[in-house]
Amino acid sequence: MLKRLLSLMTGTLLMSVAALPASADIVRLHAAGSLKAAMTDIAAAYEKTGNLTVETAFGPSGLLRERIEGGEASDVFASANMRHPRTLEEQGIGGPVVLFARNRLCGLTQPGLGVTPETLLETLLSAGVRLGTSTPKADPSGDYAWQLFEKAETVRPGSFAELDAKALQLTGGPNSEPAPEGRNPYAWVMTENRADVFLTYCTNAVLAKADTRDLEIVALPETLSVGADYGLTLISAENSAASRLALFILSPSGQKILEDYGFTTVGLP
Repeated sequence: MLKRLLSLMTGTLLMSVAALPASADIVRLHAAGSLKAAMTDIAAAYEKTGNLTVETAFGPSGLLRERIEGGEASDVFASANMRHPRTLEEQGIGGPVVLFARNRLCGLTQPGLGVTPETLLETLLSAGVRLGTSTPKADPSGDYAWQLFEKAETVRPGSFAELDAKALQLTGGPNSEPAPEGRNPYAWVMTENRADVFLTYCTNAVLAKADTRDLEIVALPETLSVGADYGLTLISAENSAASRLALFILSPSGQKILEDYGFTTVGLP
């Protein structure tokens, strides 16, 4: 069923590309912050296919959606969930939404905390442990963290209220303090000692550990596992270069780059 749906959506995109003249050599790509490393490489690879320039803007998907809704120029929107691009589609701002990658949540912990998948929930609920998350609604990573809280409630009744009350929304909000230039934002939050455990995408956790090697990554147990579906929508269907960028992201070349950064890929059927 998923392959059939993806085939229909990408088929629509392919037909729209075929109907367009080759024009427009600038593409404006808005993409989730968790895609920054991968999409920077994808944009560079796509630029090599012709006389093209990709202008990128990265940030929390919800805030990017609001900027596009407010009239900020954009050609392609790559979100860390399906809801934000579908909202644009429903408003007639974006086209059909295509699933282009998957991610999942992990725990990023301070060194020496000794957390395992089996003890993660107990650690999160411990009174002395500071729990960091991103900001719900503004950043899908925060929404996924609250999905974890809901799963925790089924494992240990009362967990949702405790986790909801103690979660520190440290990133992804309109007023969140940005990390210094060149620093991974999650590694920076942890090295600033603002949290003991931070719930973020596993791809972010890997980049954070590359920034600060003492940090530790903890996989979520199956009972708390939360996956993330990433959605792609074309904002400017009349821009043939933008349409081709969307297809490049779904192509084997684009998918290989996403896979290299730890995303689970889907690709063109």
